[in-house]
Amino acid sequence: MSPQALPARVFDLLVVGGGPAGQKAAIQAAKEGRHVLVVDREAAPGGECVRRGTIPSKTLRETALHLSGLRQRAAGLHCLARSPIDAGTKLANLMARLDAVVLGHEHFLGAQLSRNGIEFLRGNARFEGPGRIVVDRADGRVERVAAAQVVLATGSRPRQVPGFQVDGHAIVDSDSILTLEHLPNSLLVLGGGVIACEFATVFQALDVAVTIVDRAERPLAFLDREIGERFTRSFQAAGGTLVPAVEPVGVELSPTADGRPAVRCELKDGREFRADVCLLALGRRAALEHLGLETIDLAPNGRGFLEVDEFFRTKAPGVYAVGDVIGPPSLATSAMEQGRRAALHALGLPQPGGRDLVPIGVYTIPELASVGLCEAEAKERGIAVRVGRARFHELARGQINGALDGLLKMVTDVEGRTLLGVQVVGENAAEIVHLGQIAMLGNLGVHAFVDHVFNFPTYAEAYRVAALDVLGQCHRARTAA
Repeated sequence: MSPQALPARVFDLLVVGGGPAGQKAAIQAAKEGRHVLVVDREAAPGGECVRRGTIPSKTLRETALHLSGLRQRAAGLHCLARSPIDAGTKLANLMARLDAVVLGHEHFLGAQLSRNGIEFLRGNARFEGPGRIVVDRADGRVERVAAAQVVLATGSRPRQVPGFQVDGHAIVDSDSILTLEHLPNSLLVLGGGVIACEFATVFQALDVAVTIVDRAERPLAFLDREIGERFTRSFQAAGGTLVPAVEPVGVELSPTADGRPAVRCELKDGREFRADVCLLALGRRAALEHLGLETIDLAPNGRGFLEVDEFFRTKAPGVYAVGDVIGPPSLATSAMEQGRRAALHALGLPQPGGRDLVPIGVYTIPELASVGLCEAEAKERGIAVRVGRARFHELARGQINGALDGLLKMVTDVEGRTLLGVQVVGENAAEIVHLGQIAMLGNLGVHAFVDHVFNFPTYAEAYRVAALDVLGQCHRARTAA
């Protein structure tokens, strides 16, 4: 039977892609009593996040963090002084928990969809016209569905750049680096974004010699400069090499004298770098292949992403796009909120009220996090600010844990009353930042961090230290006046 002859099943909302953005869009619609279908190429929801992105990389990160922390905190214990990792260690041995973590998360996500009455269909979806979609199912059957509202959440793929060809062995991208058989002695990372810096610091913590080559003047340039510079110092202090403000022109295989695979990278200024493995982190592009977007007169922009308005509508009527398919920030946190808001608008429901405060978490070693305005952003808006700082070496918890290089910045108005933003670098930064987020959402003043009790010893105590710094500055300013 041809696809045209099959009767179409009708849904209120069709979500293409089962990653964080698509899942949250589906759940939001289902909770409003709507009939929802999620189509994904994989056998279970989760998307790239679960199988090749966030979950695998963070699982390896936890292993690296444990091992590097063990060495750092074993000062004076001779039995722990030697590295537990040897060159050539099988990467699979360091990710023994990965299968259990992935299966557990897939089960949880599937159960979430099921208990909300959401149908999940494995297959490849493609438009055959507005509101009409053909699904080439994994079992070989073809099914037609119809939906007045469609959310595209198909994620992204590593960008392919001429002169930088991935072979999956010596030249890898973020999808293939975790399939390496053994840890390399040296790793060359091309790029200075989130993916580049996360993998660079994880492999560095596993005793790999890491070099980052970045076209920008500093890695993670979207973050507060002071936080970014502290991250860079930490990376270099741990033995990493940073080569900023220079463009790589190509990489090629360059086997060593004993026949081991290796790569050579040429830079635009004439310099060359060699390493056992090269990670290409030169950006990502939306995964839009075979969606039949031409049938609804929709195409990506020059950067390879779909353009949307403030409600995540594309120019095709009834078609929304969320997550990595619309480009940066390309973080699971923001993608989930985009999916939720797109579903609300698609169903004609009001958007959430209050302040729009979506935190950023970067899982480098050390962690980086931000919410609200950073110092430079506030000044660009013409806001006079005070900045309070709490350095982790001032905290008992920082001393106990051996995490001395952390910093929490609290950005307030010049009177020291209103909290405008928080930036953190250091252990547990992605957790700590939420205290500032909730304080801002609750309109708590800076005094709240001084007038209320924190557990001791904790990293959260950094908020009190930073608040006291702000209030001390305000007192000195009034005295001087």
